[in-house]
Amino acid sequence: MQVFIASDHAGFRLKEFVKEVLCAKGLEVCDLGPDSDLRVDYPDFAKKLCESVSANTESKGVLICGSGIGMSIAANRFSGIRAALCTDPYLAKMARAHNDANVLCMGERVIGQGEAEEIVLQFFSTEFEGGRHLERVRKLG
Repeated sequence: MQVFIASDHAGFRLKEFVKEVLCAKGLEVCDLGPDSDLRVDYPDFAKKLCESVSANTESKGVLICGSGIGMSIAANRFSGIRAALCTDPYLAKMARAHNDANVLCMGERVIGQGEAEEIVLQFFSTEFEGGRHLERVRKLG
């Protein structure tokens, strides 16, 4: 599976860590930036990632900023994107199982690397349950 990843300056360090976690799981990771922790605008990187995920429907994405809130708001503006801000592994599991989330959002200033690793592993190992949840996801458009 291809995974697109992006951040803003406040999420840069966690993005670099999460890339290592994803690569260790054997996933194909495409880093959409930024390349440093110099100030950038999160909507620009959310847009780049959401366009990439939308163009490759079998892919998923990871967006990271300071709190995760800005990235999740920006990402959910795009048709076909179901971005979930997850602060623990349970939320990551439910985002995938019940909501078929295709973009994981996290905040570097909110969680540490250990928690982020658990969230990422849960998100990418959980399948969408379908069933009654499929009709609800279809209503999202």
